[in-house]
Amino acid sequence: MTIGNPIYRGCPSSKLAGTCAKLEVFDWLGDIQNTANVEDLVEIRFKNTRKDYYKNVNQLPLEVGELVAVEGNPGHDIGMVSLTGDLVLKQMKRHKVTLVNGEMRKIYRKAKPVDVEKWEAAMKLEHETMIKTRQIATDLKLNMKIGDVEYQGDGTKAIFYYIADDRVDFRQLIKVLAETFHIRIEMKQIGARQEAGRIGGIGPCGRELCCSAWMSGFSSVTTSAARYQEISLNPQKLAGQCSKLKCCLNYEVDSYIDEQRSFPPKNKLETAEGEYIYLKSDIFKRTYWYSRYGSGSVGMVGIPVEKVRIIQQMNRHGQKPEKLAEILDAPVVKPANENYTNVVGQDSLTRFDKPKDRGRNIKRRTRPTGSNEPQGDEPRNNQNREDQNNRDRQGNRDRQGNRENPNRDRNNNNRDQRGNRDNQPNREPQGNREQNRPQQRPPQNHVEAQPKAENQQPEAGINQPRNHQRGGNKKRRYNNQQNKNRESNNES
Repeated sequence: MTIGNPIYRGCPSSKLAGTCAKLEVFDWLGDIQNTANVEDLVEIRFKNTRKDYYKNVNQLPLEVGELVAVEGNPGHDIGMVSLTGDLVLKQMKRHKVTLVNGEMRKIYRKAKPVDVEKWEAAMKLEHETMIKTRQIATDLKLNMKIGDVEYQGDGTKAIFYYIADDRVDFRQLIKVLAETFHIRIEMKQIGARQEAGRIGGIGPCGRELCCSAWMSGFSSVTTSAARYQEISLNPQKLAGQCSKLKCCLNYEVDSYIDEQRSFPPKNKLETAEGEYIYLKSDIFKRTYWYSRYGSGSVGMVGIPVEKVRIIQQMNRHGQKPEKLAEILDAPVVKPANENYTNVVGQDSLTRFDKPKDRGRNIKRRTRPTGSNEPQGDEPRNNQNREDQNNRDRQGNRDRQGNRENPNRDRNNNNRDQRGNRDNQPNREPQGNREQNRPQQRPPQNHVEAQPKAENQQPEAGINQPRNHQRGGNKKRRYNNQQNKNRESNNES
């Protein structure tokens, strides 16, 4: 088997380098035992980019590069094994699988020398058939282009690949081709990108065309992808060998769009020196390039997008920076990321090394009523407890004496308070104060008070002023004390 043998439709297979066939796949699961592919599915490649998947019903020991006879419609076809093992299941998700009555087609046997000879004879007729078919389509005045012809392995059928912008009625063409070549005819319409993939070639990047190397699905490409990436809209540079926009324009457009979400608008900048017009931008360096109005591309100035946003805010408020260099030299304050939390630094590694504050665990003791001992956190000893008990007993005796003669302390306190007030300087006598005291105005919503019982307490209304409530509380306490005094006097 030599490299020039046409049955390979490319370079021969190699476990290390693979082949130079179109849509070649490196089997990176080749050294792992087949466990997922239980049905023993096999990938078979044919001419150019045509691939299909078959079931190895006879459990043949197949290796990559072997020629096999597979089920055709009708008859049988000859193809080359391109992939086996678990990776076949992943490739079936990327390519369309041909089914017959809902079942996968079968592998009959390994190709015999007779099968290979018949297949080689059919391949030699492909180019001649394509040229003659183009001439027939031109005579019939059909707006279509025959791109490629592929014969089946047994030579009983041929697939004609054509390109057309509109729908074509090729029923008359099929009749003429069947009478001319005496074979079954199958017409398949393909696009310009599929045609370039079947033909193959080298792109302007120096690599093999993506449509013939690995790409199996084609998505639409628009000029907006070039605008997002700041590429000049030159049709000669943007078009590929298929005369359509290059598929590689879509490879990085999502990264450019995500980067430009936070960019300010591309408006002009106004300064005291003059106006600056936007020229271009460097997306991933986050820089806008401006030049003075009327100077063209001479003297371009690169401004970070953060500084551009600051200048535009100043222009909206009617302010103009004196020089553009002042804004460029100013530091950029980046906004804090509120969503970021330092999870690692929340707990310090040395938090257990610090001594604990033992004073927090000691409960504070409340000072009992009538005690003059200062409140503290230190525990009392036995002597302190005895002193405290003595003071408590003395306080109880004093309170008992007050209950026997309640008016004694109150009269003494009132006498001391009057003496203190009379001895204060610049103070009016008590009689003058009673004469000069203004009369208290009744409230606006005044209602005549009803006579109350002797021991009835005044109700605290919701709308009653706060000062009145305080005075009422004092009066109630005073009345309660008088009642207790009367009861004690009656008992004595």
